[in-house]
Amino acid sequence: MKILGIETSCDETAAAVVEDGSRILSNVVVSQIDIFAEYGGVIPEVAARSHLEVMMPVISKALEDASSTWDDIDAIAVTYAPGLLGSLLIGTLTARTLAILHDKPLYAVHHLKSHVYANWLNGNETMLPSFPVLALVISGGHTQILYMPAHNEFEIIGTTHDDAVGECFDKVAKILGLPYPGGPSIAKAALGGDPDKYKLPHPKVEGLDFSFSGLKTAVLRAVQKELGLPISHPSYDLKNHLTPQQIADFAASFQKTAVLILCEKLSLALSKYPDVQSVVVAGGVSANQALREALPEAYFPERSLSGDNGAMVAAACYYEIKSGVKPVDPYKLNIYPRISIES
Repeated sequence: MKILGIETSCDETAAAVVEDGSRILSNVVVSQIDIFAEYGGVIPEVAARSHLEVMMPVISKALEDASSTWDDIDAIAVTYAPGLLGSLLIGTLTARTLAILHDKPLYAVHHLKSHVYANWLNGNETMLPSFPVLALVISGGHTQILYMPAHNEFEIIGTTHDDAVGECFDKVAKILGLPYPGGPSIAKAALGGDPDKYKLPHPKVEGLDFSFSGLKTAVLRAVQKELGLPISHPSYDLKNHLTPQQIADFAASFQKTAVLILCEKLSLALSKYPDVQSVVVAGGVSANQALREALPEAYFPERSLSGDNGAMVAAACYYEIKSGVKPVDPYKLNIYPRISIES
């Protein structure tokens, strides 16, 4: 079964052809990071226009790289939620039109499902996660722990009360004067820093839920204190007073704290769900090397599949089909900027 996966939930325009849910035949991603690095974040209207410019060339390249024609494609999968409204609209309108033109079944895939199923790509049967599974989904927009008793069954057992961990990385990077996106830039700066230099608090949140807003504020206050500046001093100016070593030490201390918080909650989840056979980590922050080293027994996607891509959409679609999910009507498919994976 060959599935064309289309992903446009945020600032990557992506398409891929995947065979039988695991074998990547092509995976084309056009990123808008260079556009938004100057602004320190994504501008939704600009993202949508950028998707519109490259959507069809990306799909054509995915088919070409897979040595496939439309006759070879068995289904089209597209991200319909959650994400930026304009970005989702471009992807779904394209997928709906192509499904009608080429008479292909269309499947609407939840973005977080796709990230989870990146862990099933390019793995042989003996190396795939075993159910029940705990999935730690961590990105710029989401921080959740999911319990999966079987394929395509998801229960949210922990979520963030405020910022996602990836969003916290971005905001701390901005305080330190590091470039967007914050995850890779903090990880790089942390290599030269002392992770024990600054003691940062672990937010006290009951159960398996998270909170990262307080950690971001704690970094801000620690930087102001280190520099001997009042709390009224604007955060955007702090980078002008920090030395390279101070930046490295704050990056390392923050990264260590964020990783420990994630690991602590995951450990608690495992104690509450003793039947779990495998742990998978998914989403953009899963690329972080410190986290990978802290969770040696967990499944991680290839780094090229940690961020948004079309292959993960196609993989998730394959397991939806295997689970009996029916295709959607291409004339009626809606998008949802915010919707639970349990919906």
